Amino acid sequence: MAMMRLRREDPRVVGSFRLHRRLGAGGMGVVYLGSDKKGQRVALKVIRPDLAEDQEFRSRFAREVSAARRIRGGCTARLVAADLEADRPWFATQYVPGPSLHDKVADEGPLGAAEVAAVGAALSEGLVAVHEAGVVHRDLKPSNILLSPKGPRIIDFGIAWATGASTLTHVGTAVGSPGFLAPEQVRGAAVTPATDVFSLGATLAYASMGDSPFGHGSSEVMLYRVVHEEAQLQGVPDALAPLVRACLAKDPEERPSTLQLSLRLKEIAAREAQGLADVRPPAPRSPESERASGRLADTYPDRDARRQGGRATPSRGGPASRTGGPSSSRGGRSVPPSRGGGSGRDGAPRQSTPARPRPRTGTPSRGGTRPGTGARRPASRTGSGLRPANPRLLRQRLFVFVVVTLVVAFGIALVQGCQGPS
Repeated sequence: MAMMRLRREDPRVVGSFRLHRRLGAGGMGVVYLGSDKKGQRVALKVIRPDLAEDQEFRSRFAREVSAARRIRGGCTARLVAADLEADRPWFATQYVPGPSLHDKVADEGPLGAAEVAAVGAALSEGLVAVHEAGVVHRDLKPSNILLSPKGPRIIDFGIAWATGASTLTHVGTAVGSPGFLAPEQVRGAAVTPATDVFSLGATLAYASMGDSPFGHGSSEVMLYRVVHEEAQLQGVPDALAPLVRACLAKDPEERPSTLQLSLRLKEIAAREAQGLADVRPPAPRSPESERASGRLADTYPDRDARRQGGRATPSRGGPASRTGGPSSSRGGRSVPPSRGGGSGRDGAPRQSTPARPRPRTGTPSRGGTRPGTGARRPASRTGSGLRPANPRLLRQRLFVFVVVTLVVAFGIALVQGCQGPS
């Protein structure tokens, strides 16, 4: 927050606080940096003289200050002191070091999805405490959010409703900031906690895009868009866009609650921080892939057969005509004839025998014959090391798979050499 020297007309002491710098000025009055006798720094706001003479304003201001005293939570600037009976009423809140969200985005550009979600989660949690105290902010916007080292802080509670500051626009009884104003405020309807949810959605869109979701223009144009046109959310990350759009619903009843927002934004922030937002969920595994043999055991023989220039036997439910003999079915898998050798119709050596071993099961064959298939296996393969006896090898590192692949390829070539042409 930029600080300026005190001007000649500025007071040097207000209540028990000594003033040091100007922090800003607006339609309500001037904000100063002050400190008490203990050195505690505060942001002290002194009301404009013309407002001080308005008795209706004083009454409404007193109600807002009383409500602000009840707010508890770390996401707000705590009210420290106030004097509602002074010639120029004032109140002091905890000083929050750090830039506003508006200034940070203007200086550094839009925030990332993880940071926007984290800021939004903290603000939602803060609004829960605000609404529980019976207060509706009514003017939540990027310039009213300060980014302190300890997290975002909401400032200026109820000021829009109480004052109608110069930065606000009035349409009927509506008071708020164009572009961040809820439709019900434009229409002059009653405000509710859902009003702040709309403003929070517009604020998160601004933090993500660096611009208002309703664009730019005169106050009348902006307010018309808020009521009648959909928000433009191009540039809002996909992880946040649905939630932001829900916050910007025209009907207050369709907007999520602040508690729902807080929980959902925390989930998004955690996922985005871990870099998992764009990771697609794994495809559902077929029943066959759940077998202990794993998927690699079916692909290795096919790949090795291609390296040998031959044809691999279909691994699932393929027709028997490619191998030239009858087949029996076991669990949808094509099974070669019961003879250990033989040739197809073209007289070429059969490739089905080396393709049948399932080297990843770790189950030794019994007597060289697999029950149910009738396929005779050479006895020499039982102890040749082609079948890893330990299924944990499936979870070992990549180089283990490479070694196993080479051993399998060598074993297949050896079996083919021993069988010879039929």
